[in-house]
Amino acid sequence: MKNKRTSQIVFAAGVIGTLLVSASSMTWANGPAEIKPLALHTIMQDLSMNMQAVTDGISREDWPLVAKIAPRIADHPQPPLAEKMRILSFIGSDAGKFKDYDEKNHQAGQELKRAAMRQDGPAVIAAFATLQNGCLTCHQSFRKSFQEHFYGQR
Repeated sequence: MKNKRTSQIVFAAGVIGTLLVSASSMTWANGPAEIKPLALHTIMQDLSMNMQAVTDGISREDWPLVAKIAPRIADHPQPPLAEKMRILSFIGSDAGKFKDYDEKNHQAGQELKRAAMRQDGPAVIAAFATLQNGCLTCHQSFRKSFQEHFYGQR
């Protein structure tokens, strides 16, 4: 009877050990590459491309191009509701700060469009500088913690 109980314990320990090794090797094999990026990541990539296109438009004084792209920045897509809730839950009491950055960038993007439509180069550059500063400030406040929390990056 005692041998049967010992055999059951050894068998159970073996099964548990095998499952733990399998789980850890799957985690190791798949690792962070298996983490699905947030929709916010794609939105940020698109914003980056649009910011670069605006820079190109400004350097060539292509005001129609700047006016066309500015709304894509000002009115960028929002993450799906479930993701938005995850983000807001993560940032907690800083949610107002996060939303404020987004609103300021929205306003700067709208001003960028208006200035480009007037073909007012200095106003375009000022609005774009405001927009860039807003992006930088938000990134300095949130990027590192987002990458650590959502992607396990340090």
